[in-house]
Amino acid sequence: MNQSKTKCLPAEINDADVDRLLKEMFDAAIATAQPTLRVPQFLPQPPRGRTIVIGAGKASAAMAKAVEDHWTAPLEGLVVTRYGYAVACERIEIVEAAHPVPDGRGLAAAERMMRLVSGLTADDLVICLISGGGSSLLPLPAEGLTLQDKQEINEALLESGASISEINCVRRHLSRVKGGRLAAACHPARVFNLIISDVPADAVTDIASGPTVPDTTTCADALAILRRYEICASPAVIALLEKGLSESVKPGDPRLPEIETCLIATPQLALEAAAHKSRDAGIPVHILSDAIEGEARDVGAVMAAIAVQVSRRGQPFQAPCILLSGGETTVTIRGDGRGGRNVEFLLSLAIALNGEAGIFALAGDTDGVDGVEEIAGAILRPDTLQRARERDIRPADRLQNNDAHGFFEALGDSIITGPTLTNVNDFRAIYIAAQRGDLSRSL
Repeated sequence: MNQSKTKCLPAEINDADVDRLLKEMFDAAIATAQPTLRVPQFLPQPPRGRTIVIGAGKASAAMAKAVEDHWTAPLEGLVVTRYGYAVACERIEIVEAAHPVPDGRGLAAAERMMRLVSGLTADDLVICLISGGGSSLLPLPAEGLTLQDKQEINEALLESGASISEINCVRRHLSRVKGGRLAAACHPARVFNLIISDVPADAVTDIASGPTVPDTTTCADALAILRRYEICASPAVIALLEKGLSESVKPGDPRLPEIETCLIATPQLALEAAAHKSRDAGIPVHILSDAIEGEARDVGAVMAAIAVQVSRRGQPFQAPCILLSGGETTVTIRGDGRGGRNVEFLLSLAIALNGEAGIFALAGDTDGVDGVEEIAGAILRPDTLQRARERDIRPADRLQNNDAHGFFEALGDSIITGPTLTNVNDFRAIYIAAQRGDLSRSL
């Protein structure tokens, strides 16, 4: 604890200070995962031959810029990022495409990328820049499938409540680029992966569906996921999976001997940066997990119960304190509202807390986009439900309609960051005040 930076005692912190601290913690989580900070320290030595830079994801353009700024040898390349996330480069071409549902620009870029890495030699180096969102940005369908097939299944999976691991298993087996296929196309060149993780447990096969790493899952696994969630797929998709005609590249494949992978930023790294900010403010902080999954509304209810236990009984932690967590929850679409997993978590948390005194929370996606909205997340205060009801906004109805963005936007509590140029998954912070002082009167 750095007492010299503490502006006030924890028991005396007021509502505005809590808001400011939670937002500063979110900003710190994003800042520590910036490509400009993380990329340079992991760069390999230049090869004897050519250097080709490829990549995909919401952070990939910023990663490409960081490579270009610190690479003294010749290089060329092609990177695909989300619309609005481009960063100008001189030697690496940056293409923008659609996320989370792929489009034709992503398809064309994936085809060009496969051609770019063909015909390389053992003296060449491929630097692959991968971050969250890359699955949708490199939508090269397997033989016999169309972009429309990919789009329809992608939308259905996103609405089904399937986990990111399950979604990406299906994606890997309907692709000509994912599941190690991009790395295989680079053979015999050396492949050096720089990866920003946005998935629970930092499973590299799930980050952008693992285009440059081997995969142990099978077509049968992908088919089982479609059946589990009752996803209606085209006959071409079903036939492809049933016959095992689109297996991913497995460990031990002779085309993948020269691959090195570096995780340069992770959800845990981001949570630790946020925790440091809290400790500097004199507030004890506890990281619960960097890999929480499950339905967002269920996680919200569970977190509310934990926060109340801390507040009322001092278990398992003494208040005041902050509870931090990351991971990637899911949302099963039931309504037609505007919402992402972070704000759905937050709205469920609010309903379960029911105005519990002294509990604040912030939840947001570190890439600046929660769901499909250009809104990172929102902030929750003890008076959130009261203010909503004064405006005739019914929280339970909004949750049922998956309209958490609409709920928090109406209260002026949305958090908008714009493109953050990184992506280390969800960020959740819950502040629990000691039951005295200013916050004990906030209900």
